[in-house]
Amino acid sequence: MYIPEHFRNEDLAVSVGFMRANPFAILVSNHQGGPFATHIPVVIREFGENLTIRGHVAKANPHWQYLQSEPDCLMIFHGPHAYISPSNYDARENVPTWNYGAVHTYGTATTYGEPAQLLNMLEDLIPTFEAAYAQQWETLSEAYKHRMLNHIVGLEISVAKIEAKFKLSQNRTKKEQQQIIDSLSSASDSAVSGTARLMCEHALGLNKGKG
Repeated sequence: MYIPEHFRNEDLAVSVGFMRANPFAILVSNHQGGPFATHIPVVIREFGENLTIRGHVAKANPHWQYLQSEPDCLMIFHGPHAYISPSNYDARENVPTWNYGAVHTYGTATTYGEPAQLLNMLEDLIPTFEAAYAQQWETLSEAYKHRMLNHIVGLEISVAKIEAKFKLSQNRTKKEQQQIIDSLSSASDSAVSGTARLMCEHALGLNKGKG
């Protein structure tokens, strides 16, 4: 990923926090010389300095088979984004741009399909996305649960490299940053207003991260 120094993030905690806040990621790997992508909800686990990403795909999705032959993969975590009008800048001679956050992780995937392994993975996913569903899951018949498990394949990615880019007008003045935040904050589109919040989280603008 192309990352100008203004927008590069080297803080692992910030990157992992962004990944957890935006867990519906894009898994990309190669198949017969070309890219193949799947959109997938995931959980991130830290074990000391090691980072793993867990999730699953439908067994009908051939991606898991592609990963068995070519396990190197890229996972893209994408968050809020917004068009930035040059009207937010003080000087007239400026052009539009786009603000956004993205984290790319590179690693090696392993797949599994044993019921015990899949249940262990679901014990990670369910509390992450809907803890209340755990009670309902426990009341389902074993036959139904077995049938559902038989339709998925688990994935675990061992992360070897992380690239994080937060393009949030860090190269503009504090005053201009605040003008951008103000213009985005009132938007009804959550991706746009979320970009303003992301800028505030990165302590941009005049209000010292408040927003």
